[in-house]
Amino acid sequence: MAAVISIENLDHFFGKGQLRKQVLFNINLEINAGEIVIMTGPSGSGKTTLLTLVGGLRSAQSGSLKVLDRELCHASSKELTQARRSNGYIFQAHNLHGSLTAIQNVRMGLEVQPKISPQEMLRRSQAMLEAVGLGQRLNYYPDNLSGGQKQRVAIARALVSQPKIVLADEPTAALDKQSGRDVVELMQKLAKEQGCTILLVTHDNRILDIADRIVYMEDGHLVRDGVGAVAVE
Repeated sequence: MAAVISIENLDHFFGKGQLRKQVLFNINLEINAGEIVIMTGPSGSGKTTLLTLVGGLRSAQSGSLKVLDRELCHASSKELTQARRSNGYIFQAHNLHGSLTAIQNVRMGLEVQPKISPQEMLRRSQAMLEAVGLGQRLNYYPDNLSGGQKQRVAIARALVSQPKIVLADEPTAALDKQSGRDVVELMQKLAKEQGCTILLVTHDNRILDIADRIVYMEDGHLVRDGVGAVAVE
């Protein structure tokens, strides 16, 4: 099976000069098409930093980071923008625009895609909200949605463009147990249907069983990479 994310000897630093600090050390990781991989570990271990590098939100500095056969190490701003178009993002705080309705928020996931008519954007957005169980909430604003419903809108926005890769940063952190479970099972179902790969950062050991593989980070090092659920220290 082809690797959609291939990381070799990746180091990363924050700051410059005397303030320069290494935050990732010799990361090596391959993630195959269609895999659901959970990245876990203590706060400050480098999980989110690695996720942002994979997602093209910042440029990798040292080593090799290939996403869909595109090298992102030392990538230009234009190259990173191109790379981001293949990704769907789901964040802990859902990042919905309060002045936009649910369907308008989801439609934003299609704005960066060329050659899609406004009518097609609307059709896809409505279909995606129906798929996440919010067909009756199309014109609701975020303030009128529960935490779980907001995160469902965020999932719909991330998946509406049928991305090759979904990157999720603590998507259940603000949710109660049942809502969190519903959200990740929905992600799992829709991603499998669309054939996309998921890389999910979490502290939530209640959802580890959805993963095909769990990788564990500590102090900027990838210290464990294995199949099946492991305990979160």
